Amino acid sequence: MILESENIRRPEALEPLASPAVVKLDPPPSHILVKEVNWLGDVVMSLPALRAIRRAWPRAHLAVLIKKELASSFDGARWIDEVIPYSVGRGFSGFFDRRRIVGEIRSRRFDLGVLFPNSFESALWITMAGIRRRAGFVADARGSMLTLKAAPPPEAVTGHQVNYWLAMVRATGVADGRADDFAIDVHEPHRARMREWTAANRNRPGRPIFAIAPAAAYGPAKEWPAESYGALIDLLARREDAEVVLVGAPSERAKCEEVAAASKAGAIIAAGHTNIGELIALLSLCDGFIGNDSGCMHIAGALGIPTVAIFGSTNPNRTGPMGPKTRVIYRKLECSPCLARTCRFGHYKCLTQIEPAELVDAIVAMRSPH
Repeated sequence: MILESENIRRPEALEPLASPAVVKLDPPPSHILVKEVNWLGDVVMSLPALRAIRRAWPRAHLAVLIKKELASSFDGARWIDEVIPYSVGRGFSGFFDRRRIVGEIRSRRFDLGVLFPNSFESALWITMAGIRRRAGFVADARGSMLTLKAAPPPEAVTGHQVNYWLAMVRATGVADGRADDFAIDVHEPHRARMREWTAANRNRPGRPIFAIAPAAAYGPAKEWPAESYGALIDLLARREDAEVVLVGAPSERAKCEEVAAASKAGAIIAAGHTNIGELIALLSLCDGFIGNDSGCMHIAGALGIPTVAIFGSTNPNRTGPMGPKTRVIYRKLECSPCLARTCRFGHYKCLTQIEPAELVDAIVAMRSPH
């Protein structure tokens, strides 16, 4: 079953969120810190909320606190004034890392802190840093540390996740968030580097090039089989005379190598050669994307390139790709969506029943002029 974008409840198709009581911050904030979420896909889905904050206070200094490995997501975002990367080590070193994070936040004298994650620790950091106004969802026993408290309305929990963070920022008085405001900014130096890298590694220059992300951090219940991806690569080569670049995190390189070995046509492997900013640039150069429910999928959809998403254990109505050219391939079985890392029945039929030809048909249809 191919669920086209209009069949999935895309963010802009959801019912409007209920308006909370109007909050007006007085004085308006001049230095805002947003603690970003911790997964790449969530970062993309939180962009509408972050952009809403920017529009609400266009003259304020807007900073983002984000894990070091995700920081390059914002390399091209000139509307962000500052990106503060951080990392927390294990054991005793982690104690000093946390002290350093709190110290960095304190030194910048923010007057509004907005927490996208629901963790106790994120609230503790901005409280210890002395930020006077602190906004976030009441969760993880941190309610006493928040001065601007929010609770997600039911539609933000059951509908597309993009509305989850939009509901949260309304606690700060930001009421004009738009679920379709998710465009990703490409850093031009990254694009130039990836254009050179791609040209140096291509076997069939001048032909279409498609990106495939065969891995998913959550587990095998989100991953279409490697042999199926191998067959997909060969089908794209036969039908479209196309080349494939396999993308993903450095930890996913082994999966990409397995997929390339499962094909006769072979593929370029980019996993491990790019940071997130360069991955964004690389995807922007591709003619289309096919992959699992993953951070790469969310980037591709938000970039506006033809994106075909394979869903297994997760719910496309909740975390489907955002963008004007997206399709979801999804077998909704009696047990779907189970949201599990592994199939409790051991058959993974929600994934194995999907055929490579369905994916190629879907992406070719999106690329064809109408």
